[in-house]
Amino acid sequence: MRGRQRWFTETAAGHSETYVRRFRALAADGADLDGEARFVDALLPRGARVLDAGCGPGRVGAALHARGHTVVGVDADPVLVEAAIADHPGPTWLVADLAGLDLAVAPFDLAVLAGNVMVFLEPGTEARVLSRLAAHVRPGGAVVAGFATDRPYTVADLDRDAEAAGLVLEHRFATWDLRPWHDDADWAVSVLRRP
Repeated sequence: MRGRQRWFTETAAGHSETYVRRFRALAADGADLDGEARFVDALLPRGARVLDAGCGPGRVGAALHARGHTVVGVDADPVLVEAAIADHPGPTWLVADLAGLDLAVAPFDLAVLAGNVMVFLEPGTEARVLSRLAAHVRPGGAVVAGFATDRPYTVADLDRDAEAAGLVLEHRFATWDLRPWHDDADWAVSVLRRP
């Protein structure tokens, strides 16, 4: 599954293992790793279906599962998915490329792309990824994307690609804890709605 995604091409060898160790250490130290999950949970009815797209080692999906949601997590990196399976039983964790995602499951209420997923995709596939996620979300459902704004993929790129995928920008914040959006924010969290 190792493709041309920036996650694989712009990081050093062993990056995935280092990433897993880092978040395991943060969890062991009691760090608050649930900010994205709290944000997403506030958008959902109880017992919703959530697609954790680019789930990494599973921290967001696991926190949503603990809040009573049905979660399917997908990531192209098998090292990260193995860590999610080992550390967070309950959700369904799958290795798959988001650009070709085709899950034979009931539609999701929401898909979340936390932790810079959009900026680590293979360049040029971002619109296709958003389109695939929109196809997996029920009408009226949402796709939530958060990423740092200092990367090659910009907020303007997201807006263009979301429109191409048939998604409508509903809200944008500068942080996962709802700080107001401004053009020079370091982070962008966008709620995109499927009409």
